[in-house]
Amino acid sequence: MTATMETLIDGLPPQTHTLPLQERIARGHALRDNCPRKSHGEWTAPTDRRDPIAILIEQGQTRLQDLLPLRYARMTASPFAFLRGAAAVMAADLAATPATGLPVQAAGDCHCLNFGGFATPERRLAFDINDFDETAVAPWEWDVKRLAASFAVAGHGLLDKDGRRDLAVACAQAYRETMTAVAAMPVLDAWYLATTMDDKEVAASIGVNAHTLEKAGNALKHAVAMISLKHSGGPTPRIDDQPPLVYHAPPAEADAFKAAIETKLEDYIASLIPERRTLLRRYRLADVAYKVVGVGSVGTFCGVMLMVSGDGEGLYLQFKEATQSVLEPYAGPCPHAHHGERVVRGQHLLQAASDIFLGFTTGPTGRHLYIRQLRDAKVKPQVEAMPPGQLRRYAAICGEVLARAHARTGDAVVLSAYLGKSPAFDEAIGAFAMAYAKQTELDHAALLAAVKDGRVPVAGPET
Repeated sequence: MTATMETLIDGLPPQTHTLPLQERIARGHALRDNCPRKSHGEWTAPTDRRDPIAILIEQGQTRLQDLLPLRYARMTASPFAFLRGAAAVMAADLAATPATGLPVQAAGDCHCLNFGGFATPERRLAFDINDFDETAVAPWEWDVKRLAASFAVAGHGLLDKDGRRDLAVACAQAYRETMTAVAAMPVLDAWYLATTMDDKEVAASIGVNAHTLEKAGNALKHAVAMISLKHSGGPTPRIDDQPPLVYHAPPAEADAFKAAIETKLEDYIASLIPERRTLLRRYRLADVAYKVVGVGSVGTFCGVMLMVSGDGEGLYLQFKEATQSVLEPYAGPCPHAHHGERVVRGQHLLQAASDIFLGFTTGPTGRHLYIRQLRDAKVKPQVEAMPPGQLRRYAAICGEVLARAHARTGDAVVLSAYLGKSPAFDEAIGAFAMAYAKQTELDHAALLAAVKDGRVPVAGPET
């Protein structure tokens, strides 16, 4: 049974860091009485478990209907593709699993492909969580379990059963050991803690090769690229269409679409701090197009804006729709009335350094949006191409990064005291991950059956 979360203060996790150290350690030890560490290994689908396909269909009701066939098609590709798109399904399942009741700012959709490298405002390459669409205040265990399960599922076809379990255990072990290390740090040192990948050795440990690192480094040196201006009655820079992923509104609607987006820019700019408002006002909106995004977000209202300076320097901003987090029905409503603000505030709390243009606004049709740079020296590890040893190191690094992120809103001393020094927690998470990997395979099969029966529509192959 899930423990009740501690009372939140202003919708955020309570900060117990001012209590005496021994009291915080005692709190952590006491949590084991109501939620033994071994209990985290439990997963058996309850008899009243909701139909996972029904959950997906319900979630799709608020999305752009013409993109739902693409979403379902992507999810049919493999059990891992299903897991990526089924955060709502797993959230419902996690809500019934044991938890200590300690809340953190949770990422919400914490799987192994939602980590990556990007440029910090100081122009360094950092490795961190990079998707926050589902962020909410929730039990810390939910992120750990989803991340570990994602490795167990992603490893299918690459590793045997023991190897997949080992990935999940390595992830949990790194989480536990990092939490212990953070607990021993001064408060400010822990807050500033980040995983950087400026050199080849660190990048290689994350699975980023020298060529990719060099490419990202060049992007840092030339962060603002000159765009090629096309002339049609004057300079008219335009985003290149890349159907079906990037495309403009129909000609009859294009001007109105651009004008509607432009009217919302001031609200977005107002969500930034003054120095960044000043910087952004050095650009004007030149073009806007729709953009189809990753598996989990397909069907939400998303697009890209091309901003240009008077000298023709280009800045690409992405806007994404933010809806209710999949965690909220089970962890409680977020303190922000605007879901774009929920994503922005959650990202700032979880990341050691965030995009300087991260802000929010309300779209032309009332949809909540958040806005960020489309790419800023972005680096995405190729998990599917990693050899077994590298994949295990990557699982450990993701566990390490997640612990650091959780420690920014949770009390690392309490958490580390609960987790302890033995591998009891690690092994329990390994058991859960394997059990849930089997559940994911069954759910993926259910989706394939639903497609065959015509219950959900699918699109043809992407070109």
